[in-house]
Amino acid sequence: MDSTRDDGSENGSQAEDTQNMPSKEPLREQDRFLPIANIGKIMRGVVPDSGKISKEAKECIQECVSEFISFITSEASDRCHQEKRKTINGEDLLFAMSTLGLDQYIEPLKLHLQRFRDSDKSQPTET
Repeated sequence: MDSTRDDGSENGSQAEDTQNMPSKEPLREQDRFLPIANIGKIMRGVVPDSGKISKEAKECIQECVSEFISFITSEASDRCHQEKRKTINGEDLLFAMSTLGLDQYIEPLKLHLQRFRDSDKSQPTET
């Protein structure tokens, strides 16, 4: 029996293809942005105790931070794609920031990345 449908595809192949494709639905706000509570906590850390932060200011920073992360990640992803890799690493993010003209952040982030890797090595591995 022929398993080809009228549209030329094999039975079931179209359904399988759509299951593996990313959804075209727009992202929900809570999926696009970092939690507002986390943003507020970071902001409060640099504002004097007597200072206040409006909800509007938190939402503005929330949107800016999320856009910034997407911007850097997109540039790092392009590099990975060009090098035929699937995983973005710390060096890719540093490269992206340099490419985007954010050179003043490179050295502090290199230091932070090294400290992170050193602390990660000192953590006992689970077996």
